[in-house]
Amino acid sequence: MDFEVVQGDIAAQHAEALVNAAGTSLEMGSGVAGALRRGASEELNDDATAKGPIDLGAVAVTDAYGLDAEYVIHAAAMPHYGDGQATEESIRAATRGSLEAAEERGCESLVIPALGCGVAGFDLREGVAIIAEEIGHFEAGSLADVRLIGYSDEEHETIRAVAEDVRADE
Repeated sequence: MDFEVVQGDIAAQHAEALVNAAGTSLEMGSGVAGALRRGASEELNDDATAKGPIDLGAVAVTDAYGLDAEYVIHAAAMPHYGDGQATEESIRAATRGSLEAAEERGCESLVIPALGCGVAGFDLREGVAIIAEEIGHFEAGSLADVRLIGYSDEEHETIRAVAEDVRADE
């Protein structure tokens, strides 16, 4: 499946599903989770934490609570904050789970960040390559608009370059 690389604040994106880079507790702290929580309402955090904890690599789905989306897919690519780092398998499973959760709900559009990277401790280039491979191999039904998002100029440029490399290798 093809995807686009975009830059910006995930909480400002319009899509049927937005993916939260979550820890297994589903508590919405900083980074992507913090941006989504600030863009929605505290109800988003309350609903998410009520569904946790979940297994590493698993996903939970909530309402988007005022974000320009129908759903937030909380993808646990990392353990609870401070309890370890993301792994290749947790990033793969969380990415696959996010795509499958959106597909199960008939979503046509999804925005996904660099799961497991940043505060989760996984190398950005390696993490993005894993995510891009998983998206590329996903057999989409309803999903037609998948966007891999980076917040800063540097993060966006790294994601774009790695995505191009992954596409060239396939």
